[in-house]
Order: sequence, then C-alpha cells, then structure tokens
Amino acid sequence: MKKGIHPYYHTVEVVMTDGSTFKTRSCYKTDKMVLEIDSKSHPFFTGKQVLVDTAGRVDRFKKRFEKTQQIRETRSKA
Repeated sequence: MKKGIHPYYHTVEVVMTDGSTFKTRSCYKTDKMVLEIDSKSHPFFTGKQVLVDTAGRVDRFKKRFEKTQQIRETRSKA
C-alpha cells in the first residue's frame, strides 16, 4: 500500500440523541461523534411524521393533464 494516501481510520465514540453511546471505527475527523437526529428521534421512525398536504399539487397536475388531453383530441380530429 502507498503511504500517505489513506484516511485515518480510528475508534470513534458515537453519542445518540438520548445520551446512549457506542464505539465504532470510522474516518470521522474527531474521536467523538454527537448525533442530532437518529432513529430514536426522527419523525419517520417514531411515527409522528406529519404528511404534507399535496392536494393542491395533485389538482394542478390533473388540470394540466386535462389540457394536454384536450390538445391531443383536437389534433387527432384535425
């Protein structure tokens, strides 16, 4: 292996959002990684995810689709 081209791979302590810790090996820049979001706090995993109301987007799409259908019908008749 060439010297000087490989990242520094070392043991890192990971601190979860609830305060629990575990050790792993990583190329992370420091010896301690503090997470802001993990599976215990992220809304997707906790089931508290708020769905964005996309009804307006769907309606706009349907209107555009209807216009293109009308244009195709007029072209096919001509």
